Amino acid sequence: MSRPPLRVGVIGVGTMGTDHAERLALRTAGVTLAGVTDPDGGRAAALGERLEAVVHDDPLSLVTSPDVDAVVLASPGVVHEEQVIACLDHEKPVLCEKPLTMDDAASLRLVEAEAALGRRLVTVGFMRRFDPEYAEVKAALASGEHGRLLLLHNVHRNRSAPNTGFRSEMIVRDSLVHEVDASRFLFGEEVVEVTVLSPAPTAHAGDGVVDPQVAVFRMSGGGLVTNEVFINSQVGYEVRFEAVAECGSLTAGLASSGVQATGVGPRGGTWGGLVPDDYRARFARAYDIEVQAWADAVRAGTAVGPSAWDGYAATVVSTAGMASLASGRPVPVRLPDRPGLYADAH
Repeated sequence: MSRPPLRVGVIGVGTMGTDHAERLALRTAGVTLAGVTDPDGGRAAALGERLEAVVHDDPLSLVTSPDVDAVVLASPGVVHEEQVIACLDHEKPVLCEKPLTMDDAASLRLVEAEAALGRRLVTVGFMRRFDPEYAEVKAALASGEHGRLLLLHNVHRNRSAPNTGFRSEMIVRDSLVHEVDASRFLFGEEVVEVTVLSPAPTAHAGDGVVDPQVAVFRMSGGGLVTNEVFINSQVGYEVRFEAVAECGSLTAGLASSGVQATGVGPRGGTWGGLVPDDYRARFARAYDIEVQAWADAVRAGTAVGPSAWDGYAATVVSTAGMASLASGRPVPVRLPDRPGLYADAH
């Protein structure tokens, strides 16, 4: 007999949450969208009516509902700890969008709470791990064909960011955090030191905002990672990387081979193909694969993808990155011993 569909509720239906709700309702096999909730009750009501989902007054009502089997969390990071704890208390698997929490101590509390349960219920939404190109490079490196990974060069650019309320630290915590997880994923190692450098800022950044930024990670095995994060590039959303190994390199994120050019003018927004406007277009397939893999794992009683430990490690590195941004000096990253539940994390 076939298993019943997984009934999923979505907490937070802003841009990302609405995208996930539509994905669950329309494109994810074996799933029904069971409920939605958002501080903006009108927005939640309109989405619930459109996708035929129950609208809950608050997150706890959704988590505790007997008609919800699992939760996708797309609310602001400041409320993640409370909402993830609620999911753990009621033993509901949860796919939590990054960041896991806003600070190291809160993320560690979630790791410890899940470890006390003795089984993984938390998956953190670092979708790049599910992107076919990232996965292909990871598999190629794991095969040993190219030898040991030595260097990783990451580029992460956005067209623009709001000129009000967007601080330099947010570039580290909200943007660079993806490079943190991608680096840990591709190397299979922890970051042990981070340095954030500040070149002359673009005129398109807000007052006092350091943009672009260049971060250097030192990995536990001695490898190095360079990261350019430029959130006001004026071109589009570009994410690409080159992994340099002992016997060759692998490059992902390019639309075509040959000369790759971007700029503002006659060739603006092209690189042999269009540069997408935002992350939802660039990683649409990765998000679809991620959510389907998560739903399949939950239905099978297993776990897949980045764990709470991965979310915690990324938070610790981001905190060190913000300290380095302030000081201009390398900052060591120190992680406690990993609970056995996360023995295979990375």
